[in-house]
Amino acid sequence: MGAVVRGLEEAEVTESEARTPRERYRAQVRDEIKRHAWEQIATAGASALSLNAIAKQMGMSGPALYRYFANRDELITELVRDAYRSLADTFRSRAKAGADLADLAHALRGWALEDPQRYLLVYGTPVPGYQAPEDTTRITAEIMAVLLDACTAAASPPTTTTRLDEHLADHRTWAGEHPAPPSALRHALTVWTRLHGVLSLELAGHFAGMGFDPARLYAAETDALATHCR
Repeated sequence: MGAVVRGLEEAEVTESEARTPRERYRAQVRDEIKRHAWEQIATAGASALSLNAIAKQMGMSGPALYRYFANRDELITELVRDAYRSLADTFRSRAKAGADLADLAHALRGWALEDPQRYLLVYGTPVPGYQAPEDTTRITAEIMAVLLDACTAAASPPTTTTRLDEHLADHRTWAGEHPAPPSALRHALTVWTRLHGVLSLELAGHFAGMGFDPARLYAAETDALATHCR
């Protein structure tokens, strides 16, 4: 595995070095556009994202900026891909270090709190009129595969089969080709929905003024979920 990773890293370096000055400049401008886009999202939300406003901030004309991103949806798609890729890389890195289900849960919260707007873009309220492309599904499948690995490894042999287990045995498209048994599929869905429920409420500010520490609620949910699968 180490040789494969080194090979991929060397390939990335070679590809970067092979770029022409014009390609490197284009990549730099695209990165700057995305930075301004995140600032706009933090201020007014993704639905208010404006390429013309970004162009003005960068001292460019609207038509000039459209040479880098054809429209608002193309820019949002790039931000969505970056967000999912960041979480997938975080999960895979933790998994390689031997993370269990609880470790992954805490990694998810750390990733979310590091950049709440990034989290809310992909797991918050959908942007009106925007439809993410199919290729983002492949990245989310990587994230779920790591979670399924952890749930499969932690699960005890089931003593009973639930109606949801029976349903998931025949409705597992969301799990891709992962060989997890239905009980692990059920547990992965339970973990994913409950943890995102707490995170979404916390990052949207719904716990503000309630007088308790959301970190303790999240930790309690994590402990309960990890214990439940043993």
